[in-house]
Formats: sequence, structure tokens, C-alpha cells
Amino acid sequence: MLGMLKRHEIEILLKAGHAKTEVARLAGVSARSVHRIAEENPVVEVNDSAERAQRHIGRPTIVGDFRKLIVDILREKADLPSREILRRVRVAGYQGGKTALYELVASLRPKPVKPVVRFEGLPGEFSQHDFGQYNVTFVGGTFRRVHFFASRLKYSRYIRVSLVEDETVESLVRTLAEHLHGWGGRPLLCVFDRPKTIALKWNRSGEVTEWNPVFAYATLEMGIGVELCWPYQAHQKGSVENLVKFVKSSFFKVRSFHDEEDLRQQLGEWHREVNQELPCRATGVIPSVRLAEEAPRLRPLKVRPEDLALRIPVYVGPTATVMYDGHPYSMPPEAISTPATLYLYADRVRIAADRWEAMHPRKFAPHEGSTLAEHRAALVAAVSGKRGKRYLKRQQLLDLGAPVFLYLTEIVHRRPKAWISEVDRLYDILERHGSEVLLEAVERGLQEQAFSAAYVEQFLQRSLAFAEVEK
Repeated sequence: MLGMLKRHEIEILLKAGHAKTEVARLAGVSARSVHRIAEENPVVEVNDSAERAQRHIGRPTIVGDFRKLIVDILREKADLPSREILRRVRVAGYQGGKTALYELVASLRPKPVKPVVRFEGLPGEFSQHDFGQYNVTFVGGTFRRVHFFASRLKYSRYIRVSLVEDETVESLVRTLAEHLHGWGGRPLLCVFDRPKTIALKWNRSGEVTEWNPVFAYATLEMGIGVELCWPYQAHQKGSVENLVKFVKSSFFKVRSFHDEEDLRQQLGEWHREVNQELPCRATGVIPSVRLAEEAPRLRPLKVRPEDLALRIPVYVGPTATVMYDGHPYSMPPEAISTPATLYLYADRVRIAADRWEAMHPRKFAPHEGSTLAEHRAALVAAVSGKRGKRYLKRQQLLDLGAPVFLYLTEIVHRRPKAWISEVDRLYDILERHGSEVLLEAVERGLQEQAFSAAYVEQFLQRSLAFAEVEK
């Protein structure tokens, strides 16, 4: 059978006054086909399959003779198994294969139609949250994969998007707290997809059997309720995923950026547009207007974002330190071999082990650690023997970083029999003045190639004298 568009082409050529033989040549069909089409009704549909079925074109199938019987059977019981339908049709004389019959049954069986349920929310009821990423090519040609965390209040459609370094549980929790605080509070439920940063395991019914403990504790700290999109429930999951698609389509795909600073500036402008200037397509209302209705239903967070601490189980090692993310944090020597909890803040770390507790500035540079002076002294006092104390002092100096490592290496090789007293004097400076002062003096000694505790002491005296004059 010629396609419907080809038939339409032939009709157009005939109406234009071309002879039938000319039409056959122009359309690339036989003259007989042109004569036949000229006698038919005008083309009004373009569905070739439907036309082929209506014309009964093709070799008739054996199962086609039993079509009416199958329709009657399904009308009586629509969910009757195909195997039983095959048995009944064979009784009626069908001798064909089961595959052809099963295909016909599948095409004739009524399809259940489920009503579409819109996942809408009342004021202060739901918020949606998800990570996203986009490959940004800046105007100069440089490339970067950008990660972002998006949040949206379901009722007002007020949206917040923040650029993040990664998609870890800490990035999720801290950015979530900032977004909720920026809205003025938390709704009844925060809705997420189910990434490993939130849910580790769930059963077949979708019920979570193991939560990410860091995320779980953070939700208790903030006082938020959590709802996860159940598997295979597209009206929930799709709504959360559409949030990320909206950010990509309305911001990243339609704008160009000179650099990351320009991207952040334009993101602020975009926030103003979508929240305060443009009506939402779903509601027809500017989100900030609806937010004014929703705000009274939002409840304050139980903790401010800057005071939010992630609880992480740790262990005090044999060197009286706790390792987290590659950074050692000191503890009293009495706490050695004790299970502990590390409370991770954005800028500091608090460690609690039984009755011992320590607060440290949080470290981010590779291999950087934090040792409190009282812990350093207590650890030296707890070590027995002169040799043990000597090497512990030296190790604590080495732990200050590469400059001290280089400085002590020179001292040991230049004074192999006198380095012990040098270490004692440098350690005393560390105890009295702190690591920053010692590091400054050591770095100056490296520059001037002066390797001795005496040089460091003289440098400190000059620095202290200069500081007094400045006062």
C-alpha cells in the first residue's frame, strides 16, 4: 500500500492539472496506482497503519478469524489469563501458535487507566529538595561541572538554589538548613528523592530500613520531618526531579557566564526574577506573594545554621588524637582507646569522649591538624622515660608541618650529638608562644639558612621588642 502522504502528493498533482502519466512519472509510482487513487476519496488521515488495517491489507492471520470470540471473552472477564483464553479458543477450533494469540489478546485487552493525582501542597506543608549538576562552558572556553542544591516550597513555589562543592551528606544538611532559615522556617515535611546521603536501605514496599545516621541526627537537631519519594510513584518522584530540570532549563541553559563569580551574581538575579517578579506557571501567582501567605505556617528551626553540628562516631587513637577526614585533632592522653562522638560544625570541631571534651578550629588544608597546648604537655608528661619524652617532643614539632620538618632535618644532620637540646629549646618555645609564632621563626630561619634554636630565640626577641615599640 502506498503511504498516505504519497497518496496526498498524487492528489495534489492531479488537482494541479497534470496528466495521469505525468503524475506517475513525477511521483515515482505506476500509472495503475495513479488511476486507482484518482477514484478514491480524498486523503484526510496520515496514519498508514490504521489505513492498512481498515483496508485489510496483508496476508490474513489464522488468529484473526477468532478475533470476535476473544473480544467476547474479554468483555465478559477482562482480566482472564491469556493461557485460559488460549484453551477456550483451541476448543473453538484454533490451531495456530500461542504467540500470535497472546499478541492479539494483549492488543484487545482493556487497559486500566489510573487517574492523575497532582502532588500539591497546602501552606507550610511540603518543601522539595534535590541535588543537580550541570556542565558549564564559560565565555572564555573554560569548562567546569557545577554542583547545586535546589529547594522549593510546594505551595508558594518559592525557590532557593545554592552552588555546592559536592553532593555529600554535609553539603546537603548545611545547605538545607540555610534554605529553610532563609524562608523563615521549616514546613511540616521536607520531601527528597532517596540518595545514599539520606537512605541506605529500604524494603520492597519502599519503607526505609536504614537511614544515613549523619543525616538522621541532623534532622533531629533541626526538628524537620522527612518524606522520601516512594519508588515507582512518579507523581512524587517526578515532581522533585522537575525542580532540578526547571533550574537547568530556566537558568543554566539560557544564560552565558564569564566566570564563576559572574555565575554566582547571575544566580542572585535569577532568584529575584523567579521569586519576586515573574508569576509561576503552575499557580499564576508571583511566588513571593504566596510566600507571604505561607510564612505564618512555617516553624522556626530548632538550631541556627551556624550552630548545626553533625554527629560522627569516632575513636581516640593511641597517640591521643581523633582522625576525621584526614585531619588529626588532639585529646587528653587519659582518653586514649575511648569511643567518642565528633560534633562537626562548619568552622569548628567538638569531641566528647566519656568525661573528656575538646574544642578545635576545623581544619581543611591537606594533612593539617590541631593540637591544643594542654594536650601536648599532658601527653609528654604521660610518657615514661627520657627517650620516650624526647622523641614525642620531636614528633609534636614535626607535626607542625613541612617547615619544621626541613628545619629539624638540617639541625639533626649538622649537630648529630646536640640535636636533643635543640629540640628541647624549640619545644619550650612552642609551649610558651604557640605554633604560629614558632612557624614564623622557622620559616625565616629557612630563608636565611640559620639552623639553630638560638636563632629562633633571637628572632622571637626581636619580634617581641618590635611589637612593644609598635604599642
